[in-house]
Amino acid sequence: MNQTRVFLIFAWMAVAVLLWMAWNREQVTPAATPATAAATVPSVEGEASVPGALPTSAVPQATVEGMPQAQASAVASTAAPRVRVVTDVLDLELDGGTIDQARLLQFPQSKAEGAAPVELFSTQSTHPYSAVTGWASEKGSAVPEAAGFRVEGATDFTLAEGEQSLVVPFVWTSADGVSIRRTYTFTRGSYAIAVRDEVSNDSAAPWQGYVYRRLQRVPPVISKGMTNPDSFSFNGATWYHNAYERRAFDGDYLDDGRLNQVVEGGWLAMLQHHFFSAWIPQQDQTSLFLLNQNGNSYSIESHGPGFSVAPGQKVSTEGRLWVGPKLVDQIAVEEVKGLDRVVDYSRFDTMALIGKGLFWVLNKVHNVVQNWGWAIVGLVILLRLVMFPLSAAQFRSGAKMRAVQPRIAQLKERYGEDRQKFQMAMMDLYKKEKINPLGGCLPLLIQMPIFFALYWVLVESVELRQAPWFAWIQDLTARDPYFILPIINVAVMWATQRLTPMNGMDPMQQKVMMFMPLIFGVMMAFMPSGLVLYWVVNGGLGLLQQWLMIRKYPAPTTAVAK
Repeated sequence: MNQTRVFLIFAWMAVAVLLWMAWNREQVTPAATPATAAATVPSVEGEASVPGALPTSAVPQATVEGMPQAQASAVASTAAPRVRVVTDVLDLELDGGTIDQARLLQFPQSKAEGAAPVELFSTQSTHPYSAVTGWASEKGSAVPEAAGFRVEGATDFTLAEGEQSLVVPFVWTSADGVSIRRTYTFTRGSYAIAVRDEVSNDSAAPWQGYVYRRLQRVPPVISKGMTNPDSFSFNGATWYHNAYERRAFDGDYLDDGRLNQVVEGGWLAMLQHHFFSAWIPQQDQTSLFLLNQNGNSYSIESHGPGFSVAPGQKVSTEGRLWVGPKLVDQIAVEEVKGLDRVVDYSRFDTMALIGKGLFWVLNKVHNVVQNWGWAIVGLVILLRLVMFPLSAAQFRSGAKMRAVQPRIAQLKERYGEDRQKFQMAMMDLYKKEKINPLGGCLPLLIQMPIFFALYWVLVESVELRQAPWFAWIQDLTARDPYFILPIINVAVMWATQRLTPMNGMDPMQQKVMMFMPLIFGVMMAFMPSGLVLYWVVNGGLGLLQQWLMIRKYPAPTTAVAK
């Protein structure tokens, strides 16, 4: 296979991947918010247990084999005072059980001066998004409703200059003496919020209940345009229990079941482009993970552990709530198995591993050059250097294939319509000339996963969001305002095409190749400039390498005479 055919395969596969992504991207529309779910828990005297049933308005009972079912006690919801918490990175509004306003102070919505920060959790009627935690019980034990806690002290909390943490306490007390004290702990520079519940039973009877934690939202409609990075990034619910799993926000959300999975530790999250929220239960406790959908409102939640608290005893459970960006370094600080998968380079483990490795290199290059644009340039150069032996083998194979094209044409003329004899003669020729007919394809197949993984790294990495390069490129996640990079990309592809011999290519393939630079130029005109920069640098280095290889490995003129 000559170099032209290899280039054509790569181009068509790139187009196919882009079309596939466009076809499969998530599409959602707004709908009403689901009713608050109640839940049940089996009671095991003196210790925590896994919840056993889930009667709700939207979900049928889901039982864990061998565990009893019980009906949750219903508690009417009452209004609770709202609290505002401001740290150096977060501006939140919450009551004792629900965080429904979260602004990310370090991430403006745009680069315009005075732009409002990104709002992750929101109370807007069309697209509400919140994190909820509360308690449910069996056998008539009193429990607080989700908003039933009362804040201790002030209703406004601000992390003061020099302070490293901020504690916001809430408490609920029943008429018979059972109390639950909940504390939210915020840490400077961190998007992980520690949530600790301590149950004290000062009543005369055992108290039984379990904690639940939920993420719920009505996701916004995402534009399906091929140039919209938000539509390429995964939008949906994910969770981790021995393996990373996910469900997109669409009509198939519950097609594979409501999950109903007993998990020790683990985590559950909702992802979108560049940002996510996640509940991380206490890693040595067991809970039941569930999915729920009511119209276009989606939720993922954990129920448990359950407790039976004897009179005079106390129990506690802890969890963490992440509200913020997909910052790789900060996610690693949490030391939670599998949490790094929220940076969703791929649902496949191998591709995700390649993506992690590429970002690690990209981050190291950035630490040296202190500019994400130049880091992209540096990473592509490093990749080209590492894969140079493969590319050289590909060019050598292409040169040998070009050299024998006249002889293949003679064989074709000699054997006419007898394709079997023609194929045998051609294979004998390849063997005699020591040509591997797949020599041009195999190096390409090895390189393609790496370059596609790099594409996802550039799409997914929040570190590149609104990052400048230089001159007219002041936002690597926005399109080139003057279309300079797309034009350069068209020129590079055209020059590469001119260097690529057309020997053996049929007229239809030649016409397709003539229009390929223009097709790619139009597709990339409105794509994020960081992606176009990657294609320009990669294509420019490929053009230089091809020019050098053509000079080094010219087609031999002696092949025809043999």
